[in-house]
Formats: sequence, structure tokens, C-alpha cells
Amino acid sequence: MLPSLRKGSGMFVLKSLVAAVAAAVVLLPSVPALAASPISLTSGFYVNPNSLPATWARNNSGDPRAARIQSSIGSKPIARWFGNDANIGTTVANYAGAADGQDKLPVLVAYNIPGRDICAGHSGGGAGSPSAYRTWISSFAAGIGTKPAVVIIEPDALNGLDCMTQAQRDERLGMLLYATQMLQQKAPNTYAYLDAGNAGWTAASTIANRLGQAGIANIRGFSVNVSNFYWTSESITYANSVNSYLGTAKPFVIDTSRNGKGHGDGWCNPPGRKLGVTAQTGGGAELLLWVKTPGVSDGPCGTAPSTPAGQFNPDLATRLIDGT
Repeated sequence: MLPSLRKGSGMFVLKSLVAAVAAAVVLLPSVPALAASPISLTSGFYVNPNSLPATWARNNSGDPRAARIQSSIGSKPIARWFGNDANIGTTVANYAGAADGQDKLPVLVAYNIPGRDICAGHSGGGAGSPSAYRTWISSFAAGIGTKPAVVIIEPDALNGLDCMTQAQRDERLGMLLYATQMLQQKAPNTYAYLDAGNAGWTAASTIANRLGQAGIANIRGFSVNVSNFYWTSESITYANSVNSYLGTAKPFVIDTSRNGKGHGDGWCNPPGRKLGVTAQTGGGAELLLWVKTPGVSDGPCGTAPSTPAGQFNPDLATRLIDGT
């Protein structure tokens, strides 16, 4: 559970913040100053009533899978992913505002970097140019404003440098640096985490160097295992290795949405995977989160050969519930 704390009453807020910091599972982190901890400013994680699994269950109430999907997935705190949207500032403000109105902590994923998913291609897209991305991420951060939030910045973007020319790499690193600056400046009550891939992808030394170039000093820390399946213990080991190369350790978060049986065979809708532990503080990281939405396809592959990336598939969802 997250600490329960309402905004107001200075001494109570101060004491609660001190207790929250003392309890955080981090290794001497270097973090920028915040107006306040978003964890301490809220009373639990936000459950989006309009997540893809919740919406599917609501719209298919007669389906025998609906109740199980709602109970096991739709009723849980899951990150919401945000892509290209001409009104992104308003969209984000409304979402963060809905969570704030319930005194809950929302988890948002900024996923709009140009050349998105450049290596695999299943989730391609993103902003049309670096300037368009800068406008988008600036509006994204402004939409959060002073409301408490957690943000995962551009999953796979740093790992995707492997599939780019040097000029493209420099351009992308510049965009990510700008993203960290905007979140630092415009969203003071947000914990933002640059994505660092997973334990089976890029060497810890390489990803640490990229995190530094992308501005990790401006934000809270980094995320691992987003949309992947590695055991939490494997992700902790990897994150600690990344921290050893960063020089000054940073807090990290782990995506546990589908790691209830570990990695298995492949990354794209592999069989035999299972839901992991639901969102919580601690657990070997600063936060364990459901970043990937369980039941949403990785692409037309694996156990969902006809389901495009980003589309909810109830069969994928029930497989994750049952671990089959």
C-alpha cells in the first residue's frame, strides 16, 4: 500500500515525507528536488476505469471471460500509454486530474518518440519530427503540472539506438534529454523514469552511458522490464548493475505485469506467461508496476498471430490469468 497522506497540514506532511523517504528501497539515490513526493501525496495507485481490459469487459458483459478479465486485470492499477495526440496537454491534464480527484497516483507512459519501436517495427509510429516531439512532450509535461504522477519515458527508445545511424542516435538522445528537462521543469510532483530496457537486451554498461546522455540526472530514475517477462529478481540484478555503471545510483521501477512465470520463449506474445504482482511500493525496487497492459498484443505474432500491436485480445488476457 502507498502511504496515505492528503495535501495540507505542514508538520504532518513533513513527518510523513521523512518516513516515506526512510522506507524507500533505493541505493543512495541522486534525485532532483521535488515540490513533494507523489507517493506521499496520494493514497494508492489509480485504477483507470477506461483501460482496454476494463472497457472490453464492460462492453462484453455476456462473454464468459468478461468477469474474470475485469476481476484479475481491469480492476487493477495499470499504466496508460500516450502517443500522438494534437490535444495531448488536455488529454493528460484530464487523466491526471481524474486520478488527483480520487487522491490516487496515476502511472503514465510517454510513447511518441519519432521512429518508435525502430528495431522490431510492430509498434512503429511516433511524432513526425524532432520539433513535433518537443512540442508534444512539453505539452505532456504541462498537462501533468503540479498533480502527482509517475511517468515512464519512451520504452525501448535507448535500446533502439542499436538500429540507428550515429546522426539518428544523437538526434534521439537530444529529444530524450529535452523530455527529462520538461518533466523536471513543468511537472514538479512527478517521479519520471527513463526506460532502460530489460535484463536480456543491452549491456548494463552501455545502457548506463545512454541514460547519462539522455538526462537521467534531471529525473527520478529508470525503468526496466517494460513489456517483457523477466523475473523481478533478474530485473533487480540488472538494475543494480546499471546503477554500478552510473556511478551515482538512481531509483528504479520494474514492470511486473506479465512476469509471473519469468521470461519463457521469446518476447512477442509468448505462451505460458502469467500475471505478476500488482502495483506496489518496494519489492526490491522503488515501485513494482503494471506498465504493459495485460492482454494487449505485442504484435501479430506468437499466441496472437492476427492481433496488431496495441490491440486488446481477451484470449491473451485469459492466458495470462491462467498462466497458459
